Amino acid sequence: MAKFERKGKGGIPQISTASLPDIVFMLLFFFMVSTVMRETTLKIEQHLPGATEVKKLERKSLVSYINIGKPKGATFQAMYGTEPRIQLNDAFAKVADIRDYVFAEREKMDEKERPLMTVSLKVDDKTKMGIVVDVKQELRKASALKINYSTRKVEAIE
Repeated sequence: MAKFERKGKGGIPQISTASLPDIVFMLLFFFMVSTVMRETTLKIEQHLPGATEVKKLERKSLVSYINIGKPKGATFQAMYGTEPRIQLNDAFAKVADIRDYVFAEREKMDEKERPLMTVSLKVDDKTKMGIVVDVKQELRKASALKINYSTRKVEAIE
């Protein structure tokens, strides 16, 4: 009869890494799907004013943003000064550029949704109202009559 000998001691078997690439790709896919990329990079200082009665917008796809505030950082202040500026998407603009911006934003939308377009003004709380009035006048000329002021929610003071 033959004798069977044990060649090695028992020990713990190594962990299988065969499924590791699958797990890595599942995690990668999850983060790619769930991550939202920032649409614009702010080049202005923006500390929104506080409000107690805040209403959330229903459909953000119908909202176009106009940012107004002092240029951020020494680099932008050296180029554009310290007076409040208008930022449309990723670029500084003048009041006269707002009409073209509104028309371009309307063109991106479906024709049924164009009357529902809302322009949201994100204005720094230290900005004077003169530039805001100029922006509102230009929006009126562009027939963008649905205007929203973006704020941050604060608790009511009693």
